[in-house]
Amino acid sequence: MIDEIELLKHLKSKTYKEQAFKTLLTLYKERLYWHIRSIVKSHDDADDVLQNTFIKIYKNINNFKGDSKLFSWMYRIATNESITLINKNAKRLQVTNEEVQQIAINNLTTDVYFEGDAIQLKLQKAIATLPQKQQLVFNMKYFEDIKYRDMAEILETSEGALKASYHIAVKKIEDYLTDN
Repeated sequence: MIDEIELLKHLKSKTYKEQAFKTLLTLYKERLYWHIRSIVKSHDDADDVLQNTFIKIYKNINNFKGDSKLFSWMYRIATNESITLINKNAKRLQVTNEEVQQIAINNLTTDVYFEGDAIQLKLQKAIATLPQKQQLVFNMKYFEDIKYRDMAEILETSEGALKASYHIAVKKIEDYLTDN
């Protein structure tokens, strides 16, 4: 397995860029897909955002300065692209971001790619009631088991703020599940 520093060097070289990018896709495509999917909910939207994310990574890899891990940088791009899509959909439908999320949750029952049961659907509905940042933090911690240190790089905030957001999110989800 190639290490991140070597991979980055190859990504920035004209000679090895294509091969290195294929390696990058192989290593991160599935993780990024599920991260994006946890935000946008729909398989089709997640596929579109994933494609946009990798296009941005490819075009901007030479601007990556190495201040964070490559993984964190790519997750930040994926997160921003996901939020951009939600904002675009909200504007197009002339509704709030929260309403876009609710529509996406309601569409999960007819999404052939959603393999969840009634309990998972209820959990997704609970998550959708959270503010966007709490949704991100909850999904990244609960489903992806991302460390607070890495999450702090991805979301560009402090570990303390993330821990507080996660605990507040858990409490709100527990309350939702108890009441519904």
